[in-house]
Amino acid sequence: MSHRLRGRGAIVGVGASAQGKVPGSTALSLAVEAFKRALDDSGLRKNQIDGLLTLRGQTSPEGEQNYLRLGETLGINPRWTGGMHMGGATAGALIQQAVLAIDAGMATHVACVYGDAAATGGGVFNRAQGWGDSSSIWGFMAAAANSAMTASRHMALYGTTSRQLGEVAVACRHHASLNPDAVMRQPITVDDHQASRWIVEPLHLLDCCLVSDGGVCVIVSSAEHAPDLRQPVVPILGMGQAHTTQTLGREDWWYAPHQKAAVQDAYAMAGVGASDIDVAQLYDNFTISVLLWLEHAGFCAPGEAGAFVEGGRIRLGGQLPVNTAGGNLSESFMEGWLHIVEGVRQMRGQCGPRQVPGAEICLTTGRGMALNCANALVLGKG
Repeated sequence: MSHRLRGRGAIVGVGASAQGKVPGSTALSLAVEAFKRALDDSGLRKNQIDGLLTLRGQTSPEGEQNYLRLGETLGINPRWTGGMHMGGATAGALIQQAVLAIDAGMATHVACVYGDAAATGGGVFNRAQGWGDSSSIWGFMAAAANSAMTASRHMALYGTTSRQLGEVAVACRHHASLNPDAVMRQPITVDDHQASRWIVEPLHLLDCCLVSDGGVCVIVSSAEHAPDLRQPVVPILGMGQAHTTQTLGREDWWYAPHQKAAVQDAYAMAGVGASDIDVAQLYDNFTISVLLWLEHAGFCAPGEAGAFVEGGRIRLGGQLPVNTAGGNLSESFMEGWLHIVEGVRQMRGQCGPRQVPGAEICLTTGRGMALNCANALVLGKG
C-alpha cells in the first residue's frame, strides 16, 4: 500500500442520477438512484455500507430527518449517520466527516448522499438572503445578490471586467460540450455572455449557475479496504474547512478570505502547493466565485484572477484546467457534489475527451451559506 494511503480515507464509488429537469422525480428518488449507481461503481454490497451522511434537498419534505428517511428507503441501518446543511460547502464537509468517522473506527464504508428536485419540485433559491428576511426590504434577494456585491467590489478594486467573467462561463460551457451528461452543452462565446440578460448587475444570466433536479452519491472507505474494491483508489490526501459567522458587518466579507485558509489547510495536510495541482474543480455558483478561488488557492495573486482566466488558461489544454465537466454553470447545479465526482473521475483517468493528460493531483472546493462556509479537498491518484 502506498504511504499516501495509510491513515487516510479514499473515495471508492461515485454515482449521479439523471440531471436537469426530471419530471416526476423527488429529492428522495433522485438520492436513491445516485446511491445505487455509486454502490455499483464501487463494487460494494449494500449491507457493507455502515455509514450514511446526507444533505437534504430544498424540496425534501422530511427536512432535517432526511438521513433517516433515506436510510429507511435504502433498507440500511448504519453505525454512523446524520445530516448537515452548509449549502455548497456540504459535500466536502460530509466527506471530511466520513474520513474522521473511518479514522476513529466508527465506520468502514460511508455513503455521502444528496438529492433535490429544485428545478421541477418548487425550490426556494429565490428567497431573501441574510439572516431571516431582514435584507429583502433593501431588494437583497437570492444568492446572486451576494456575488454581485463581490463582483462589483473586485471590479472597483482591481479593474476586473465583465468580459473576464465571461471567460469563465465560456470555459465551463466548452468542457460541458464534451460531457454527455451535462445539462447545457451548446458552446457559447464571450459575446453571447455579454448579450445575456442582467440578473443582478454586474452579473448576467450566463454568470449564474443552473437550478437542477438530480442526486449524487460519494462513497468513502478506509484506505485499508479501498484497494480491494472495483475502482482505482482515489485517496483523499488533504482536507480543509474554514468559516466566518459574520456577513455584511465584516468589511472584507465580500472577498471570503476564509476560503484561503481552507485551501491552505488542505495543501498542508497533503504536502502540496498550488504548483502541484494538475486540475481544479472550483465551486462556481457564479463566475466571480471561480476568480476568488483562483486567488485564494494561490494560482495567482489577489486582484489578478481576471487576467489569469484570459487566453484559454483555465480550459483543457491550458495552464490549469478548471471545472472539466462543466461545473455548476453548465453541467448541473448539485451544490458542488458533481465537482467531487469529476475530480474522482479525473484521478481515475475516466473522463474521455475531457481527461487532463497525466493528472495526478486535483483540488476541489466548496462554499455556501451566503459565503460563510468553505472547504477544500486534495485528491490523488492511487
